[in-house]
This record gives sequence, C-alpha cells and structure tokens, in this order.
Amino acid sequence: MKSKINSLSKNEDFKSILSGKKISNKYLTIFFKKLSDKDHKKLNISFVAKKKIGNAIKRNKIKRRLRNIMNDAAKKIDLNLKYCYLLIAKISVLNEPYENIKQTLFNDFEKIK
Repeated sequence: MKSKINSLSKNEDFKSILSGKKISNKYLTIFFKKLSDKDHKKLNISFVAKKKIGNAIKRNKIKRRLRNIMNDAAKKIDLNLKYCYLLIAKISVLNEPYENIKQTLFNDFEKIK
C-alpha cells in the first residue's frame, strides 16, 4: 500500500499524542494515538531528535534515516493509518547499522496493529 507521509505541526497534536500509548526499544520510543481531526488516508507521523543527541547534522541524519525507513514500512507492511505516530530517537540510533534499526522498527509497528 502506498501512502503519503504527513508531519504533525500543531503543539496540541504533539501533547495529545504524548498522552497516548507508547512502545520503547533501544533505538526509539514510539507514541501513538487516534486523533479525530487527521486525514486517515495518509500516514501522520513526526520524528524528533533531541538536542542531547548531538549537533544539527547528527539530528538531521537520524531524522532522514527514520523517514526513509518509514517510507519503506508504508510500502512493505500494513500500517494502521487511524493512528498518529511520534517517533522520538535515542542516541543509539546514530551509531547502529541501518538494517538493525529498520528490523526493530518493523517489528514494533507489527505490534501496534
């Protein structure tokens, strides 16, 4: 299934998702919640890399990697588009191989269904 990725922009959306359910692993913390005012035909997801992780170059690299993984996930696995997702990266994402992060993230999204 091909779906377009939409990013969350409103502060209220972030706050409401943080009060929802979460799944953690050694690379990420995934928050997810159903938001009524969002388009359910598109994947509503945002990526966060805190300043504690490193400078802007490192944080942007992490977000690019996660965005690329989620583009693959949208094509290969059946994501629940009723949820809005917030992925908060941990520092271990920076030095781990891409395939390990991808496999862990795919497993976590399989659990969310």
